Amino acid sequence: MNYKRYTRFPQVPIQNRTWPTQIIEKAPIWCSVDLRDGNQALEVPMTLSQKLKYFDFLVEIGFKTIEIGFPAASETEYDFARYLIDNNLIPDDVAIQVLTQSREHIIARTMDALRGAPKAVVHLYNSTSTLQRDVVFNFGKKECIELAVSGAKMIREAIEMDTSRTEWFCEYSPESFSGTEPDFAVEICDSVLDIWQPTKDKKAIINLPGTVEMASPNVFADQVEYFCKNTRWRDRMIVSIHPHNDRGTAVAATELGLMAGADRVEGTLFGNGERTGNADIVTIAMNMFMHGIDPELDFSNMNRVVEMYEESTGLLVPVRHPWAGKLVFTAFSGSHQDAINKGLKRMKQHPDRWEVPYLPIDPRDVGRDYAPIIRINSQSGKGGVAYVLESNFGLQLPKAFQKDFGVVCTDLSDKKHCELKPKEIFELFDDIYVNVKFPYELSGYREDSLDENHVNVEANIKASDKLITIHGKGNGLLDAFCDGIEKVLNRKFSITSYHEHAMESGSDSAAITYVEIEDDQGNKHLGAGISSSVTKSSLRAVVSAMNRMITKEQSKK
Repeated sequence: MNYKRYTRFPQVPIQNRTWPTQIIEKAPIWCSVDLRDGNQALEVPMTLSQKLKYFDFLVEIGFKTIEIGFPAASETEYDFARYLIDNNLIPDDVAIQVLTQSREHIIARTMDALRGAPKAVVHLYNSTSTLQRDVVFNFGKKECIELAVSGAKMIREAIEMDTSRTEWFCEYSPESFSGTEPDFAVEICDSVLDIWQPTKDKKAIINLPGTVEMASPNVFADQVEYFCKNTRWRDRMIVSIHPHNDRGTAVAATELGLMAGADRVEGTLFGNGERTGNADIVTIAMNMFMHGIDPELDFSNMNRVVEMYEESTGLLVPVRHPWAGKLVFTAFSGSHQDAINKGLKRMKQHPDRWEVPYLPIDPRDVGRDYAPIIRINSQSGKGGVAYVLESNFGLQLPKAFQKDFGVVCTDLSDKKHCELKPKEIFELFDDIYVNVKFPYELSGYREDSLDENHVNVEANIKASDKLITIHGKGNGLLDAFCDGIEKVLNRKFSITSYHEHAMESGSDSAAITYVEIEDDQGNKHLGAGISSSVTKSSLRAVVSAMNRMITKEQSKK
């Protein structure tokens, strides 16, 4: 890689920059360019029906300005504009925007395409960068300004002659602003506004495109602030920005550009656009949302936004795409899962304030469910497994079970080289711990109170084809049951941990009991029991733990 062929982008001659200390406090004016900039970047451009559906969707989301195309470029683009207008498909509070070059026949065709729209933005542009002036057009600054001014005059005259109901707005872009000398960008934009003569009540739009992203986002912010500080028309213009993503920092450039004084943002859903794309409006809007700012765009059903985008463009939203990817709210890492699980439980103490580790927003705010937040693979841990069982099946695993079963799940996922689904995890837990019936199975029992503190238990236990009756006495049901087992089966152990709870979901049974027993060698064994009777579930749990203890002993021989 011959890096010596490239040079560093020059710094902007700005003194006492203020944007680093500014804070974004409100949403900008949004302009979607999906149907123009985004559409022209597709391998297979949208059909008329796809464009109409997409336009309606952009309106539904909340866009008030939508760039629909370049009407003079093709009959398809022209016909789309006329179809929207002639069929009254544009809400009165929505402006359609189109692009035009500074040529008389192109401007005339553009104005014809827009007449009769409720609101229309005529977007004039010409390239202003040093490289474009030199290589593409072979002219200097004077000729570049003359081209822009002549286009501005033609647009002004066409608007003055128009008798339709359309409310007109003018926009100018010094295309390739990102590669234009800052003082020249100011000069050419001011020259255009000298023609349009905007007022405070009827402002013009000056759009500053990062046509090619040529420097780090702070440099783009410097360019925007320099422009805002040096133009003569600042109080009579709306400063718009249109970053591209060549360096992968269009979102950052947009945010810093807003801090530098921009009022308006042009971009596309998920950043679709030529080369590496445009500024991603979904990400920018959701970044504001997570700071408690109303983005004034509705992404509450993110799955639908993704579906519409993918259906219309033929492109895919990556699974890790910010805010919208299928896996962006999903944790596989054990430590992440544990933190999320604890955070969701803590949220019950302050439901009005979202604070959950690794989840910057509540997934439900964008229409996502909690179910897929934690998924289990070989990188997962005990907290994740516990969360899956609790959220899907109502099992509240004690810590000893979390630790023991977490290892089981991660080992199995590692061996299978795949993720374990919730049902698979539940069935695995059930097979290993719950109502384990070999070599012994509880058949029935009877409990009699001896006095206030002691009970007798008679229980029947199956062992292969035999039925064994045990008798025990203790200071409670489980103590008496263990006493009987020790005397009849010659198995000595004690219960070191006991938990029970009602089943919330995942089973028709009413209760589950978890026990941990300790044998005479100090080894601990876990078992669980499920039954419609809490008493029976506790005895079944003890039998399960004992069976697992015996099986483990036999496997060592």
